[in-house]
Amino acid sequence: MELPAGRYRVGEPGEERTAELCDVLVGRWPVTNAEMARFAAETGREPTAKLADPGLADHPVTDVSLADAEAYCCWAGGRLPTGDEWEAVARGAECRPFPWGDVFEAERCNSADSGWGWTVPVTAHPQGASPFGAEQLAGNVWEWVSDRRTDGWATVRGGSYLDTAWGLRSSRALAADPARPTRTTGFRIAIDPRRGV
Repeated sequence: MELPAGRYRVGEPGEERTAELCDVLVGRWPVTNAEMARFAAETGREPTAKLADPGLADHPVTDVSLADAEAYCCWAGGRLPTGDEWEAVARGAECRPFPWGDVFEAERCNSADSGWGWTVPVTAHPQGASPFGAEQLAGNVWEWVSDRRTDGWATVRGGSYLDTAWGLRSSRALAADPARPTRTTGFRIAIDPRRGV
């Protein structure tokens, strides 16, 4: 989905700021198990059991290290989105607290309140799409972004059905060990249209 160049309000309540962003294409959905399985096969990586399970092919990939997410993006001709790009795609020009609006609605995402109990197909909640048309930005899985904190730790955005921090109001740049993925860490790809990467 296209994030047009412009100025976007980002940040937690009380810490808001304006980010000047260039145009970028951001994946409509998180990368799926099927897409990661193809990457593993073409690059000689050992696929996990989830990648080989046809029943999970359209679910977001999980258990992904930051290095593997970056390698996939490079292989696919892109990169991880920055935290500001991810948040702008999710919140839109109106700076919504949730991709769909101002109020949390459990039926629009896969969260603890939705009662699913595990990941769901990336196409399961089209009614939860952001103003730019990107889906699964609240719930389902945490997502790696390219930002690094000053202490060198990587960050994730979004939220997981296993955590109560599913909303954008709770999408603080959480610290994550880049070498050890959490069991619900996935990612989406970004492509810079003018540079091709």
